[in-house]
Amino acid sequence: MTAKLNPYVSFRDNAREALEFYHGVFGGDLSLNTFGESGAPAGSDLADKIMHGFLVTGQGFILMAADTPPGMEHRPGTNVSISLSGDEAELLRGYWAKLAEGGTVGVPLEKQMWGDEFGACTDRFGISWMVNIGQPEG
Repeated sequence: MTAKLNPYVSFRDNAREALEFYHGVFGGDLSLNTFGESGAPAGSDLADKIMHGFLVTGQGFILMAADTPPGMEHRPGTNVSISLSGDEAELLRGYWAKLAEGGTVGVPLEKQMWGDEFGACTDRFGISWMVNIGQPEG
């Protein structure tokens, strides 16, 4: 894998429904991971919500989405982030440093519970970015 750029859409409690709709429109492979699978208590309002959804179509389109957790702001119309992901760590770390400079870091770029390095920031122009550095396969 190299580096990829794609949209990441935030929803308020209906990411599963939206992603299943887009899957029906575009086809492809849909992967859904819940907050419960990542440690949210079973039976909580958050457990069945989507922490990360990933749709890859046969045409190579990629759409990622998640439910916005309680306590985090969700404003329709401003609920899209741009996600950079891949396993080219130095390239992606360089992008991160440039995007975060003069902006606001919401989540520092560091190793996360799922094993990848991840960070989220808003650049100096108000654009939300997420960077995920996966571990190379092999």
